[in-house]
Amino acid sequence: MSDEPKVIDEWSVRDLEDNSEIKISVVNTTATHIPHPTTPALQINYLMNTVTFDPFVAEQWAYKAKKAGVTEYLLEDLSWMVHDDQWVKFYLVLGTPLKAKVEVKTRSSKPVIKEYVLPFEITEQ
Repeated sequence: MSDEPKVIDEWSVRDLEDNSEIKISVVNTTATHIPHPTTPALQINYLMNTVTFDPFVAEQWAYKAKKAGVTEYLLEDLSWMVHDDQWVKFYLVLGTPLKAKVEVKTRSSKPVIKEYVLPFEITEQ
């Protein structure tokens, strides 16, 4: 994998209440962990925040998902869910291939859901 981040998808969901948008950018990149700085990763940018899916954290999320008995693990701490009628939710979707799932809802839209295959595998799921 190249060291240059590569945008693989950009999209937005418009809110007709106030004509605002929630924009999502998905980037193939490398993890920034000191022991393994060239590890492939997927970054999802939204509302001036970034969620990074890399093998180290995905392995931990997969463990928590298995412990909870779910195949789609909601990343509550990294999602934006302060309102009942608008949100940005992130999930780790277990299986082969491993995926990141993004769900965006505005006040005037139905949820828009997209999944992205992660550029790595983990040993335990």
